[in-house]
Amino acid sequence: MRLTVLPDAAAAATAAAGWIASRLREALAARGRACVAFSGGDTPRPMLAALAAYPLPWPAIDAFQVDERLAPAGSTARNLSMLAAALPHARWHAMPVDAVLAGRLDADGAALDYGRVLAAHAGEPAVLDLVHLGLGDDGHVASLFAGDAALEALGTDVVATGEYRGHRRLTCTLPLLARARDRVWLIAGAGKASSLAALRVQDARIPAARLVGECDVVFADAEAAARIA
Repeated sequence: MRLTVLPDAAAAATAAAGWIASRLREALAARGRACVAFSGGDTPRPMLAALAAYPLPWPAIDAFQVDERLAPAGSTARNLSMLAAALPHARWHAMPVDAVLAGRLDADGAALDYGRVLAAHAGEPAVLDLVHLGLGDDGHVASLFAGDAALEALGTDVVATGEYRGHRRLTCTLPLLARARDRVWLIAGAGKASSLAALRVQDARIPAARLVGECDVVFADAEAAARIA
């Protein structure tokens, strides 16, 4: 993986936003549209704010979710609330969490439904132009956690997880994430230092190490990179 260490979280976010904008322009030039998936959490907020300032043709950009908690609409636990507010002009394709909560779909059915949405826009098998990822303090990526069956899912692009820190989730699987043309990671904060050090050496004990490879670009702040030799 290609690691760039910046002095602080703001600089890392700005650099990641510029890299994403460049790759989206390349995808648009090559195919006339772009398919990108974003992760949630607090770390990408400044990155998305910086990205929104770029004069990109957002209506031609299909935006997907990497993962989402099964939490009510408007809840601070929902990734979509932050993502759609940050990039309001992108063509968002929300994970069908509301359908699960309303009883119209079960979690497994919702995962299959979102897989069909991905295929309709990104081909079959779906190939995303770009995926933005974060890194958990326990080494997870997307909502793929150690010991959860979702981490081993190979024949599908989206699955439902077991409960983790209070919520079940829908998540993109390793095969879908691995097929992306580009992957960019934004990692910030001292709490991520151990996980980033493990990711750097592809320590198989953390789920994220099963994904990272030569095409991955990582932007990290100095605190997150503190344990890298």
